[in-house]
Amino acid sequence: MKRILFLTALMLIALVGVQAQTLDNVLEKHFAATGQEKLAAVKTFDITAKMSVMGMEMPMTIKVKKPNKFKVEMEMMGQKTISAFDGSKGWMINPMMGAGVKDLEGAELKQAMTQADMEGELYHYAQKGHKAELMGKVNEDGKDAYEIKLTNKDTSVKTYFIDADSYLITKVKANVEAMGQSMDVETKMLEYQEVNGIKMARKIEASMPMGSMTTIMEEIKINENIDDSVFKRPAN
Repeated sequence: MKRILFLTALMLIALVGVQAQTLDNVLEKHFAATGQEKLAAVKTFDITAKMSVMGMEMPMTIKVKKPNKFKVEMEMMGQKTISAFDGSKGWMINPMMGAGVKDLEGAELKQAMTQADMEGELYHYAQKGHKAELMGKVNEDGKDAYEIKLTNKDTSVKTYFIDADSYLITKVKANVEAMGQSMDVETKMLEYQEVNGIKMARKIEASMPMGSMTTIMEEIKINENIDDSVFKRPAN
């Protein structure tokens, strides 16, 4: 009996080791496929894009700068909305929600901080306070993919699907808070293109209970000079 228990314990230890090693292998191949080393060396992104929602096209610009600075500007129905994180505080301008500059708080602030992470949540996830688990190999949208559950340090959870052939992220599922409501959001990463040795999704489709939106990256500039003042909160 003792021998059986001992052998069972050894098997469990071995399985845990294989599980951890498999996660490491999947992430290692994913980072190699995306050019993560080159991405880690990037200092700024300056992106021109357009978002399509309910038949409307809205031009937008996205600027990201290390460490942890992010700003997105969008034109909608003749008015400009801005959401930004300056490295320590988040702010927004949205004429449809009242005049002036408002501080980002709660879920909106967390989302801005996540978008400011240029390297992505999976890269050095443990150093960032996150936990990653390989849930197995699954069939997602008719293709084999590795399912990785990422528990953020703030306890929020996202599920990443990494294509078993290309090792690129094809989909992310998450539960997010928006406009005071909790909702499930599914984001598909499509039409990858190579920019300076880095694989980036050119098309992003997001689906949620209230509808869907598509974002097309029209131009991606890397390591352009972006002054810190771009992200600074303006006075009201």
